[in-house]
Amino acid sequence: MVWSGEHRAFVIEAYLKNGNSVITSQRLFPRHFDLVEGRRTSSALKRKPPYIPRSVRTSQQIEALRQAVLQSPQRSARRHATAMRISDRSVRRILHLDLKFYPYKMMVVQEIKDLDWANRRASSEAILQNVPCDVILLSGDEAHFHLSGCVNKQNFRYFALNNPIQIHERPLHSEQVTVWCAVADFWVIGPYFFLRRTAKQLQ
Repeated sequence: MVWSGEHRAFVIEAYLKNGNSVITSQRLFPRHFDLVEGRRTSSALKRKPPYIPRSVRTSQQIEALRQAVLQSPQRSARRHATAMRISDRSVRRILHLDLKFYPYKMMVVQEIKDLDWANRRASSEAILQNVPCDVILLSGDEAHFHLSGCVNKQNFRYFALNNPIQIHERPLHSEQVTVWCAVADFWVIGPYFFLRRTAKQLQ
């Protein structure tokens, strides 16, 4: 801050009037000039800094991001931000506020063949006919760890104006490790690990 003649005169006068006290002069200085500012603007509040419009959400940036998303809708917002050299927050604002894009979640389903429908129906009917009513219930579940990689639907998003009904199909039999465990009223069975091979490898 460059001091004007008015600033210097006030400091000297306050210093002499208050018994050569530096601390008192320092306390009186901001009070005095805040009061002068209030008299000039007729307000006790401090002036707000002038508004500077942000230059990130420009029409050029919005159009560039729209083209990038249409070209690569499966790319994350963070990667778009890195490619365009703008913040991740700005990219998300443009996607939601300007482009009205929504991050849709892709569905991961098993690839179903025509014969599978008949097999499922026949299997369900056989269970209803052959399973006695007084059997012990054994509840089991399994988890597959694909060695070739698998899409995680929890963190995968597809940016678009409307729901694209994006479905990722994967083969029914792929090389993987299966972990199985079961629970009954008398014990916990497992876990057991199985190496599942493809049909070609079994041949």
